[in-house]
Amino acid sequence: MTSQVSSPAEQADGTVVGEQRKPGGAKDVRRLDRVIIRFAGDSGDGMQLTGDRFTSETATFGNDLSTLPNFPAEIRAPAGTLPGVSSFQLHFADHDILTPGDAPNVLVAMNPAALKANVGDLPRGAEIIVNTDEFTKRALQKVGYDRSPLEDGSLDGYHLHPVPLTTLTVEALKDFDLSRKEAERSKNMFALGLLSWMYHRPTEGTEKFLNSKFAKKPDIAKANIAAFRAGWNFGETTEDFAVSYEVAPAAQAFPAGTYRNISGNLALAYGLVTASTQADLPLFLGSYPITPASDILHELSKHKNFGVRTFQAEDEIAGIGAALGAAFGGSLAVTTTSGPGVALKSETIGLAVSLELPLVVVDIQRGGPSTGLPTKTEQADLLQAMYGRNGEAPVPVVAPRTPADCFDAALEAARIALTYRTPVFLLSDGYLANGSEPWRIPDPDELPDLRVQFASGPNHTLDDGTEVFWAYKRDPRTLARPWAVPGTPGLEHRIGGIEKQDGTGNISYDPANHDLMVRTRQAKVDGIEVPDVEVDDPHGARTLVLGWGSTYGPITAAVRRLRAAGEAVAQAHLRHLNPFPGNLGAVLGRYDKVVVPEMNLGQLATLIRAKYLVDARSYNQVNGMPFKAEQLAAALKEAIDD
Repeated sequence: MTSQVSSPAEQADGTVVGEQRKPGGAKDVRRLDRVIIRFAGDSGDGMQLTGDRFTSETATFGNDLSTLPNFPAEIRAPAGTLPGVSSFQLHFADHDILTPGDAPNVLVAMNPAALKANVGDLPRGAEIIVNTDEFTKRALQKVGYDRSPLEDGSLDGYHLHPVPLTTLTVEALKDFDLSRKEAERSKNMFALGLLSWMYHRPTEGTEKFLNSKFAKKPDIAKANIAAFRAGWNFGETTEDFAVSYEVAPAAQAFPAGTYRNISGNLALAYGLVTASTQADLPLFLGSYPITPASDILHELSKHKNFGVRTFQAEDEIAGIGAALGAAFGGSLAVTTTSGPGVALKSETIGLAVSLELPLVVVDIQRGGPSTGLPTKTEQADLLQAMYGRNGEAPVPVVAPRTPADCFDAALEAARIALTYRTPVFLLSDGYLANGSEPWRIPDPDELPDLRVQFASGPNHTLDDGTEVFWAYKRDPRTLARPWAVPGTPGLEHRIGGIEKQDGTGNISYDPANHDLMVRTRQAKVDGIEVPDVEVDDPHGARTLVLGWGSTYGPITAAVRRLRAAGEAVAQAHLRHLNPFPGNLGAVLGRYDKVVVPEMNLGQLATLIRAKYLVDARSYNQVNGMPFKAEQLAAALKEAIDD
C-alpha cells in the first residue's frame, strides 16, 4: 500500500503542511505542524480531566505543548450558564512552542453556554464539535439564544460537527448496570475518544489511568473505557469526520533527555523536595489552603518518604508562624499562599526578616484586590512582595517564567534563603501554576549543593578572653548570621521581633544600632549574588522588551513574530527582581526604548524607572488572562515605530 502527499492544504491558521490520501475510500490524513484545541462545558462536565488526559497522551507522543486551564471560582457554578463554563486549551506542535495559543483551531462545546462563551475566540474556518443533545430550548434561552445557532446560519463560517454526545454515550453503555444519569457522566470520555482518533493520540495511557482512578469501582472504570473506545470508533466510522490529523513529535525541539509533562505547581513542589534533599534538611510546609496554591500542599503531603512534613493550619497566620518556628528549629521552611494570604502573613514575614532565618514564601498570584478573581491569573503582587511590610524589611524576590521553570526557581529561592539567612519570595501565578509543558528531568549531578553548616560552638572572644556565642555575628561575605539549632549547648540566644544589638543579638533600643541593623539587612539583600540578565538581540535593535514571570512565553512568541516580519527587537527576562541583576542598568542604557509588558498596571516598570531613571514604557493587561502573542506583537510594533 502506498500513499501520495499532495500540495499543502491551508487551514485557517496556516498550520496544514500536507495531506495523505489513502486508497480504497479510506479517510484522509492531513499532516499539521501545530493544533490548538479547546474543550469547554459546565464545570461538572469533566473538561479539566478531559484536557489533562489529552495532554498526557500528547506528551507521551512527544509533541511540544502548552496548556491553559480556565475554570470558575465556584466549586460547582450554575449549570448551563456563562459564568459556569469551564474550559481547557491545549496547544501542541512538532516544534518548539511557547504559549497555549491565541485562537483555537478546534472547539469542543458540550452545551450552548460553552459555545457562546468561546465562539468569539475562533478564527473563521475552525472546527466546532457540539453536543446537540444539550441544545434544548431551555438551555438556549438560559444563555440568551433566541434560536439555535446550529440552525440559524451564524456558524456558517466554521466547520460544524453536530454530534449527539450524550445519546451516543448512553447507547454505548446500555449493557452496563448504570442509570441514565450515571451513563451521561461518561460523555466527556466519549469526546476524548473522538478527539484522540482525530489527532492520532495514544490510548493506552488513558485506559490505564481510568482503571487506576476507579480501581475501587471497576464497573465505573469499564464504563468510562467503553465510552472512550466508542468515541474513537465513532470517529473512525462516521461520515461526518472525513479527515483525521497527524502532528509529528517535536524531535528537534528538545535537548536529549528524559521528559515528562508537568504543571507549574507540581514542578514547584518537586523543586522544594529536591532543595531539601540537596540541603540535607527536612522540609516543613506550614500552609492554609487557598486557590491557586493548594495543589502544592496536596502534593507535598504525599512525600513523607523524603522527610517532608506538611501542616495544614487553621489560618494563614498560623501557617507561616509554624513555618518560621520550623526554620528556627533547623528545617528548610516553606509557606504557600496567594495574594490575600500574603497580606495576612506580612507581620510574620517582617519577623523572619528581623530573626534572619531562611524561609521560602511562595505566592501563587491571582486576580485581586481582596478575593478578586481566585481562578484567574495576574502579576499584581510584585510591589506587595517588595514593600508590603512595616518598617524597612527587605526580602529577595524570585519569579519563574514557565511551568517547568518553577522547579529551578524553587531551588534558587531555597539557595538564597539558606545562604543568606533570609525569607525569600517566590512569585508564581495562576497561569504557570495550572498550565503545563514538557520538563526534562534533571540528572542528579546537575543539581546544586545546598548544604549548610549549623553553628556548633562559640564564635567570638571577649576582651577578657572568654569564648562566647554571638547570634548576630555575620559572615563577612554574605552578611548571614549563624544558624544555631535550639538545644545545642552553649548556643542559647534570644529571639523576637524587638530590634537586636549588632553581634550579640540582645535587645537594643539604641538609635545608632537600629540605623546600623536596618542598613545591614538591606546590604545583605543588595549583596546577594545573582546571575547577570541575558539579552537576546541578534540584530542590534534599538528597542528592548523587558519582562518577568509568566509573560515570558507571550513576549517571546511576539518577538519571534516581529523578527519573522523583519523587525529588529531585543528581549530580556528577569528571574531576580530583588536584587536586580548587576548588569541590568548597563543593559537598559544600551537601548533607546524599553517596553515592559505586565499583567498589572506597571509595577516592574515603576521599579525600573525609579532605580535606573529609564523611561520604561508599560504595556499592561489585567483581565485575568495571559497576553495573546498577536496582540502583544501589535503593541510592540507600535512602540518600535513610535
